[in-house]
Amino acid sequence: MPNEIVIVGGGAGGLELACKLGRKLGQGHVTLVDHGLYHIWKPSLHEVAAGTRDIHQEGLSYQMLAHDNQFRFVYGALTALDAAGNTIAVGAVNDESGAELIPARQISFGKLVIAVGSVSNYFGISGAEQHTISLNATEDAEYFRLQLLKLLALADLKKEAEPDSGVNIVIVGGGATGVELAAELREASSVYTDYDFPRLNPNKDVRITILEGAPRLLAPLTERVSKAAAKLLVERDVQVVTDCRVASIAENFVTDANGNNYASDLCVWSAGIKAPDFLKALGLPVIKSGQLEVDGFLKVAGTTNIYALGDCAGCVGADGKMVPPRAQAAHQQASYLLEMFVREHKGQAALDAPYVYKDHGSLVSFGRSTTVGTLMGSLTKLGWFVDGFFARMMYTSLHLMHLNALLGPVRTGVTATASSLMKHAKPSVKLH
Repeated sequence: MPNEIVIVGGGAGGLELACKLGRKLGQGHVTLVDHGLYHIWKPSLHEVAAGTRDIHQEGLSYQMLAHDNQFRFVYGALTALDAAGNTIAVGAVNDESGAELIPARQISFGKLVIAVGSVSNYFGISGAEQHTISLNATEDAEYFRLQLLKLLALADLKKEAEPDSGVNIVIVGGGATGVELAAELREASSVYTDYDFPRLNPNKDVRITILEGAPRLLAPLTERVSKAAAKLLVERDVQVVTDCRVASIAENFVTDANGNNYASDLCVWSAGIKAPDFLKALGLPVIKSGQLEVDGFLKVAGTTNIYALGDCAGCVGADGKMVPPRAQAAHQQASYLLEMFVREHKGQAALDAPYVYKDHGSLVSFGRSTTVGTLMGSLTKLGWFVDGFFARMMYTSLHLMHLNALLGPVRTGVTATASSLMKHAKPSVKLH
């Protein structure tokens, strides 16, 4: 008997849907497919990169979540789709030497949900893909952290002979990811120098630059949030260059359209995302951005039983604009499909109202103590500027809400308490 619902992609939206559906429908009705073995909340990847969050402690095993939430987990990447035959192909899994661990498989489905997220969009800029790191996955963030440790160690060793020795970090893109990474790196750099690199001055020798093409940081947010973010970064000795169009990226420097060069030992790309290219090969309709074309009910155009959610879904909102690729949109879409599928499973009347995106605001983290952003008023539709401790608590609550969807309230409480206690028993940054 084919699986009733197969979900491809274990990001925030796909995994929340799998966990909630598994608990609602019981064993044998839901399968999750992902090319990784564990999940981490994507908005926290900048903390993994800076070393202030340990992926090996906080990553959640898909096998564990599948067991506890009564769904099946299949390890591997989606490689092909037979829409007419209601099957997908999952590729083989190989070890580091290339030896096959798990063979390729075919999985049947009654309903298919594609939730494979997004990848970096380099916009054809020379050298961008080859010489930058994008924080799209845990492997990217962990690679950045290890490279940073090596560069700090090398700069510290050279310091006596070369007084100007240091680490140059360039972040291309002044959106939420770029701004949060810069703030987290500045906070972490002080801890690194205290622990293991005594010759380095964290603010002077760990040199962080953000290059943003728009006239201001955080362009999609309000000007007040943008100004507050810029002020906080300047106070942290982060160089911010706006109206800066990157022309090319080499191994050790970034060049803008005016011919200015920015020294770069590590370069992070956070200037744009797009849907994964392999979606175009599935035989499903895609829009200009490469996202799957979906209707108001999140059903892929021209199909009867295939859906998409999150960054890979090209969904038009009630205002006629594209739903933005944000975590809150994926969360809302997962909740919408949950209700739809549970109703159908119970034989109840189908949903007659299409999905409507609701913007609840945006929050941007500036390390462990400060957050700025806006909260949207449900009646006035106006954004309320928030900062400081209250904003920080709101930001933290978003992660707890996600954990609650996966683990339930009791285990979320235990996990949060354990994580808090571990911070007092271990270094503030990961040093190995």
